[in-house]
Amino acid sequence: ILAAGGAQAGRMLDRVSVPAGLETALGAVLGEELEASAEASTQRHWRDLPPLDGAAPLPVGAEPLAALVQAPPALARALSQIGLCEDGAAMQAALRPGQSLVSRSGAVWRWDGYTVPAGTASAATVRLQQRNRLAEQRTRLAEADSRAASARAALQEAEAADRRARSEGEASERDAQARATALERTADEAEQRARTASRDAERHAERARQAAAALTSQHADVTARLAATAEMLARLDSEAAEAVVSLRRAREALGAVGDPAAARAVQERAKSALNAARARDSAARGERDALARAAAARQHRAALLDGERAGWQASARDAAMRVTDLTARAAIARHTLAGLEDAPARLAAARATAIDAAEAADAAHRRSTDVLAAAESLAESTARAVRAAEQTLAAAREAVVRAEGETAQALQAWGVVAERILERLGTAPALPAPPADTSAEAEDKTRRRLERLQREREDMGPVNLRAEAEAADLTQQIETIERERAELGTAIAKLRGSIGHLNREGRERLTAVFTEVDRNFQALFARNFGGGKAHLALVGSDDPLLAGLEIYAQPPGKKLAALSLLSGGEQALTALSLIFAVFRCNPAPVCVLDEVDAPLDDANVDRFCGLLDDMVRDTGTRFLVVTHHHLTMARMDRLYGVTMQERGVSRLLSVDLRQASGLVDGVVMAAE
Repeated sequence: ILAAGGAQAGRMLDRVSVPAGLETALGAVLGEELEASAEASTQRHWRDLPPLDGAAPLPVGAEPLAALVQAPPALARALSQIGLCEDGAAMQAALRPGQSLVSRSGAVWRWDGYTVPAGTASAATVRLQQRNRLAEQRTRLAEADSRAASARAALQEAEAADRRARSEGEASERDAQARATALERTADEAEQRARTASRDAERHAERARQAAAALTSQHADVTARLAATAEMLARLDSEAAEAVVSLRRAREALGAVGDPAAARAVQERAKSALNAARARDSAARGERDALARAAAARQHRAALLDGERAGWQASARDAAMRVTDLTARAAIARHTLAGLEDAPARLAAARATAIDAAEAADAAHRRSTDVLAAAESLAESTARAVRAAEQTLAAAREAVVRAEGETAQALQAWGVVAERILERLGTAPALPAPPADTSAEAEDKTRRRLERLQREREDMGPVNLRAEAEAADLTQQIETIERERAELGTAIAKLRGSIGHLNREGRERLTAVFTEVDRNFQALFARNFGGGKAHLALVGSDDPLLAGLEIYAQPPGKKLAALSLLSGGEQALTALSLIFAVFRCNPAPVCVLDEVDAPLDDANVDRFCGLLDDMVRDTGTRFLVVTHHHLTMARMDRLYGVTMQERGVSRLLSVDLRQASGLVDGVVMAAE
């Protein structure tokens, strides 16, 4: 697999040495960058640059990868700005430009907000894991060869060493495991108690800080509102005083006029000025009364906020007391922890001793197991030799039986010859020696042994002459399947890397478009409502591709709330602001709006028409508006409608309002 994936020479991926367990982290944070070469002659390569001067340190709790990974000097800058941590979400905001955090499971947190969840596979991760696995397998192979050599050397004393190792190893292993388990349990309980106390103290302190910050913010808001109310009241008082002065001057001017006609003219002007002043005064008084009521409500609210602030201050004091108590408890815990600092060392020493003893026992047990396996193998070979000797013995015994039969025939022939010699010569020749054992018992025993060997031969069954060819075919099929599996694994890793790249690019583009739409939405909302604030927020997930969209709007004089809490007209105007904010990012030549002004009142319809004018001027888009509102129709350039001048006959009419307005102006000028 490594040979198949190493087509590009000199790439950084093959020059990096990663400890076991960090392959996923390094592959996730660098990814495709590791595919680049270290040679400057290639299209994608790394340059050897000096270390950064005055580089910002990583957040507390993050360990630089440069101290863990052995890599060429060209990667020194990149690895020095990458920190290894368990959870970097809380530390992401403290990262400096160019810095990143990564976990062992592959989660990435970058300084600019880019985040990758854990479990995202990459081709670099797979290759690093394969390299470490290859090194581990080679080490295990060397250890296995060494153990095999030791086992072959200790073959003669295998049985005695196995019995001693089994009895001694089991006893020592049980004792060591019991001691190690007890020591580990004691150390874990002490560490867990200390961590729990520290987390409780930090949680209470954080709650106290949040309560104090909320109180400070509320106090500043109330102070600003009171100052604005006081300024508004002062302005209204000055306007009322000016109206009174204008009225007095008009009355003085009326008394100074002597001519009746001039007096009447002055009187009419004075009445007009008086009526206008009275109208302004009435409006000012109404506005002043409204502001007075608002000021009274704000004062009541300020009093309530003062009471709440006192309550929060009391809560802050209680929190401070609790923090003091927790600090004391934390000091006691640290003192206790300091008293227990040497306990982990003792426990570690005892555990190391127990582990050494257990490892020694395991090693002895493994050696004995290997020796026993070798002895069993030797016993099997000896049994096979014995079976072969028995077969040879059976063949020899069959030969003996045949020889005995031939001997009997020879003795019979010898008797005939001896009789002929005796008849012819008169003397009997000497007989040969009889066989060693020709009893019926020996013959019966031999026959039974022969029958048993024949049954064993029949139980073995027929010989499969194609077994070797079938084994070769199966081996070839297994190699083909393993090769295809390796190719599929590499393809899956590349596909996952491509998917991760597409997701990363999609997140970057979505974030950029979302930022632009949010900016346009805030500007259009403030323009349509004549003030207020609004913004868009991604909710439900940290991943922009999986998150939902929430609209927060604060019309003038109201609190910030979600879109569902606003009135129908406010929701319609907010929706129009969002639609035109998206439209501004990528405007089209034609846009159709169907009854969008139906839930709006006259003032908001006027703002909506003004927004359409701005959009036409900024984007050059032609808007087709379907509406029944007279104000909207009055602001359009051309009107299209359906009329029925004759019963049952409909006609489509169009009116160019600009041309009609020009004709009306011409008629008026001609009449004048």
